[in-house]
Amino acid sequence: MQKYQTLFFDVDDTLLDFAGAEKLALRLLFEEQQIPYTSEIEAEYKRINRGLWEAFEEGKLNRDEVLNTRFTLLFKKYGQEVDGVLFEQTYRRHLEQGHDLIDGAMEIITALKNHYDLYIVTNGVSKTQDQRLRASGLHPIFKGIFVSEDTGYQKPMKEFFEYVFARIPNFSVGQGLIIGDSLTSDIKGGQMAGMDTCWFNPARKPNETGIVPTYEIQNLYELSRILSEHNLY
Repeated sequence: MQKYQTLFFDVDDTLLDFAGAEKLALRLLFEEQQIPYTSEIEAEYKRINRGLWEAFEEGKLNRDEVLNTRFTLLFKKYGQEVDGVLFEQTYRRHLEQGHDLIDGAMEIITALKNHYDLYIVTNGVSKTQDQRLRASGLHPIFKGIFVSEDTGYQKPMKEFFEYVFARIPNFSVGQGLIIGDSLTSDIKGGQMAGMDTCWFNPARKPNETGIVPTYEIQNLYELSRILSEHNLY
């Protein structure tokens, strides 16, 4: 009997190198604005951005509040007033060009497509994720792409997964597995939805959240081993 049939993949820093895309987009944004881009500013942006996305995951902010205030908050810390919406538009234009694959992503997804039903589950902006997935070559391999902007809910909310499950024919929660890099979004969300979970943790970050995944992997190739141990294919 095949334990897992439906695999749900996160996008950013699971299949696509978001960290690299983000760094380049920020550098290009600051160059266009003729503002020095320092390691201090980068660290502060990431701190602010992380806090806003955590609030989004908890349902305290909506997507537009996250996107359109992060640069306003960043520059306010340095005593400057900027148009946060305009900065966001410019940043996103650069970010959409970032589609470098995580090591092993194309090989693993291609190998799995004939044995499993593959779906994307991602928080973020639909247009951005669509362009990046298409440019990477991953888009046509998946049976469905679910982005929080389209669903009206976000990971880890149970409603997000209920929306997804309702649109997959003959789906069984017991045969679902979610793979992602975020404990608070992917792993917590999968657990709340009743699925097994696989934490992609290439940097071997310590888990101080109390959220315990079913599996933990450091590279995507390990996923094949896990699946072969639990499935017959």
